[in-house]
Amino acid sequence: MLKNIGGPEVLIILVIVMLLFGAKKLPELARSIGTSAREFKKGIEEGVDENADTTEDTTV
Repeated sequence: MLKNIGGPEVLIILVIVMLLFGAKKLPELARSIGTSAREFKKGIEEGVDENADTTEDTTV
């Protein structure tokens, strides 16, 4: 589904986001999205580490 999104579509989405949130809120919105993405990746990595630990414990 997302593979078919090109340059014009991304531009339209960005314009809609600017209209919805305004230019003043965009930096704050981008910061919060970045923080959320970092926390999500951190949680995934912790889950993988815990899964690897339990797998090693059951094989011993």
